[in-house]
Amino acid sequence: MTIKAVVFDLDGTLASFNLDYMAVRGDVRSFLLMKGIPASVISINESIFEMLKKADIFFKNIGKSARTINKTRSEALDIVEKHEMEAAKTTGLLPGTTETLETLKKMKLKLGLCTINSQKSTNYILKRYRIDKFFDAVVPRNKVKNVKPDPEHLEA
Repeated sequence: MTIKAVVFDLDGTLASFNLDYMAVRGDVRSFLLMKGIPASVISINESIFEMLKKADIFFKNIGKSARTINKTRSEALDIVEKHEMEAAKTTGLLPGTTETLETLKKMKLKLGLCTINSQKSTNYILKRYRIDKFFDAVVPRNKVKNVKPDPEHLEA
């Protein structure tokens, strides 16, 4: 089998993303509690995406409209993006990232990026370090309904 493409993650693979995940989770959880999600439904120890899934289910079960559910999800992800953009300002590439991407491109491989970061923070980092030119496809969380490890993210 011939390798034709390589798909990377951003955070912890290409870049050292200095995001305070517990602070982000805390802010999202507080926001969801303010929107009426009971504290017993969501935990600060679960991912933001798990919290949002539970919030969606709770809202559906109490008869909230799809519009309200989508608006709440969007507002929660805006909170995450604010934290991501702050962290992106202090993010650095991991050693050897640029050289590795250059080598893979010279090998005529297609390169992809699959990240749960927002499109805005991803683009900021890629452009800041001038590595955006290496990628044939970039799929941040904004481009899929279900993020990794759901296969939809990688398939996109």
